[in-house]
Amino acid sequence: MSAAAPRVAVLSDAYRYVRSKTEDLCRPLSVDDHGVQPTADVSPPKWHLAHTTWFFETFLLRPYLADYRVFDDQYSELFNSYYEGVGSRHPRAERGNLSRPTLDEIHNYRRYVDVAMAMLLDSGQGAKDPVASRTMLGLNHEQQHQELIVTDLKFILGHNPLRPAYQPGADDNFAPSRPQSYVPITGGLVMVGAESNEPFCFDNETPQHRVWLEDFEFAERLVTNQEYLAFIEDGGYRTPSLWLSDGWREASERTWQAPEYWTQRDSTWYEYTLAGESELRPTLPVTHISFYEADAFARWSGARLATEFEWEHVAKQAVNEVALTTTPFFHPRGAAGNGVQQLLDECWQWTMSSYAPYPGFRPLSGTLGEYNGKFMANQMVLRGGSCGSPEGHVRNTYRNFFYAKDRWQFTGIRLVRNGAKL
Repeated sequence: MSAAAPRVAVLSDAYRYVRSKTEDLCRPLSVDDHGVQPTADVSPPKWHLAHTTWFFETFLLRPYLADYRVFDDQYSELFNSYYEGVGSRHPRAERGNLSRPTLDEIHNYRRYVDVAMAMLLDSGQGAKDPVASRTMLGLNHEQQHQELIVTDLKFILGHNPLRPAYQPGADDNFAPSRPQSYVPITGGLVMVGAESNEPFCFDNETPQHRVWLEDFEFAERLVTNQEYLAFIEDGGYRTPSLWLSDGWREASERTWQAPEYWTQRDSTWYEYTLAGESELRPTLPVTHISFYEADAFARWSGARLATEFEWEHVAKQAVNEVALTTTPFFHPRGAAGNGVQQLLDECWQWTMSSYAPYPGFRPLSGTLGEYNGKFMANQMVLRGGSCGSPEGHVRNTYRNFFYAKDRWQFTGIRLVRNGAKL
């Protein structure tokens, strides 16, 4: 996290802004939408509203605001996600069973904690660590859950037989088709990881260190629907030689034949988006695919996925600021123009890097050390950001991570080719 605490006024404004954005995302929903959980990987929107509030109550108000009284003692167990150091937790797969507390009670909980957080941030402690740094962590944590609300809600609505729209017209973003091009990238000894003077970073982005990269070629844009459809039509899901062993088993057991949210009726392909279902748009990026599918497609294409360090090396040259999307569209847009693009705000891009600690990594002290470090096994790193990422949340050192089988996030494909041998 940042070495320097933000000014109190800025932090207070940021707190109010981020908290209001979460509620804005839920405003179009009915009460019924807030409680649905179709699979264990997806949490109901009501749970996200409560858990993000629990985070501030647990890690800031209880230890640092004098005479603070918790809203409800039972919430400590109901809305704890995975923090063993805090205590017991309600089972993740049973979050959809929590018809009580009601949605109104959860909103009351949010208001209660927001009032107390305003008191804490306006106090003398609000300008100092650890209150300032923990508040920044809490805000970035809530932004992560804002993205989860979007993707979880898409799974909830997208698996409803009515295919209802969350925000009609939100994904109306076409772009002309253009052939894939590759940019030659010079490797060498490069620095990766977040610098110590970053306004904010997660602990898993540190420490900064050097890695060696061979020369490579980096695709200018993400793989499109029409390119992925060619893979399908060429028997990509029926050719085991294209797949990793675990991937072939996963695809076979789950009967994958196309990305999540694709449906074929007669000879026409359709895709569900948060604007509803429509015919597949060929020039938009393919999304909602697993690492296994991305890897198989890359092999079919005569290319490969980037390492996370190759991706970061390119992004640091191409992107000098965080993504500043101000209008939500909730579906990846097509590429336009030339040069490397679609890095931060269309699809999370699978890399071939396993999620592991950087050399010299040290997690946060205490229970907050569980935030990232304990997940550093059996997952793959994704880089960039997505159309569901909140404004200003992503950056070129951000390390997202999911299991290789996961498809419910906005995940896409960036191809890389090895550099020419001299």
